[in-house]
Amino acid sequence: MRDTEAIYRTPLTAAGGLAVTGSGRQHARRAVTDRKLPSFAVVLVERGQGWLETAASGRMSLTGPALFWLFPNRVHSYGPDEGGWDERWALFEGSFTRDFVRLRIVAERHPVVALHHLDEVVRLFGKLHADLLDDTNLGQASAALMLHRIVISAARQASGAADRRRERLDMADIVETLRRRAMQPLDLAAFAAEHGMSPATLRRRFTLETGLPPKAFQLRARMDHAKQLLATTDEKIETVSAMIGLDDPFYFSRVFHEREGCSPREFRARYPRV
Repeated sequence: MRDTEAIYRTPLTAAGGLAVTGSGRQHARRAVTDRKLPSFAVVLVERGQGWLETAASGRMSLTGPALFWLFPNRVHSYGPDEGGWDERWALFEGSFTRDFVRLRIVAERHPVVALHHLDEVVRLFGKLHADLLDDTNLGQASAALMLHRIVISAARQASGAADRRRERLDMADIVETLRRRAMQPLDLAAFAAEHGMSPATLRRRFTLETGLPPKAFQLRARMDHAKQLLATTDEKIETVSAMIGLDDPFYFSRVFHEREGCSPREFRARYPRV
């Protein structure tokens, strides 16, 4: 990697969810010191060694292949050792970044991800860069998709999921078990013990698999079933509440309204039975 390349783009007004605002690559020999960015950034170190320092993570050694995340309006410094390193980078912003942080897919305290499947990530960065060069609405949308895939690929490699196919299959079975039992009371400790793990491990792995912790997943399943009952039956609201495992119909109505933006009766009126 000899030439330095950099592209910067103004995101589409309607992009909202996720937008890539810059991309580049270079053979870096100098450190970046005490810098702040207005957006998120991801830096891929294909080969070489160096360091990263942020207030949240402290100073960390870094050996490629690896990538690291930079957070907006946070002071950071990083750079290669004497031999330099080959890097690719992308700048991004949008409301999806809140989900990345909330789900701990991108973690400020643990910004470095060692990569076991470099070719996949290099391909995604290359496609992202080409999409920005295209400079069309479709190109910007595709670049955002590539960035999203980079986030997911890094999260999988950080968790070791890419190398534990059997573990993923086991987790899928656990998710399906909870889905089937969603209308029953959930004792998380007992449920975790049933599957040979601690509640904390179950919660972490379940959230990684579904994007929701077990009890939130259960509540979503209950509300989805409630919507089905409201739209396809004439059961009273209190009966629907009991059928999804909630004995208090007032609590059911409050939670339903918080999630759906309307009461159960209003939802039923929107979807009259045919």
